[in-house]
Amino acid sequence: MKTNFAARIAGAATLALAALPIAALATGAHAAPAHAVKVADLNLFTDAGDAAFKQRVSITARDFCRNEKVLDANDACRAGVRQEMNEKVAEVKQAQLAARGQTLATR
Repeated sequence: MKTNFAARIAGAATLALAALPIAALATGAHAAPAHAVKVADLNLFTDAGDAAFKQRVSITARDFCRNEKVLDANDACRAGVRQEMNEKVAEVKQAQLAARGQTLATR
């Protein structure tokens, strides 16, 4: 019974984190629109899935930081987006591992 509950929690966490929203990284009084990196269709434990994730983060960072005209500010903005996405994808991977473990344990 506990493993079924844990599997449900892990599944819900995976779905909740499937689209990784970028929190307000904007500085100053103007807030930027929310952006997301879709990961639900990726196997983040493979090289191909990891490469696709990095490409999506790169595109999202470019779009999110496009209004930063100063090169150093643009670079810092992109680095911030990459850092936040890497932190959030670690949570997704952890939830996926927990779900895999629960699935294996119930077999």
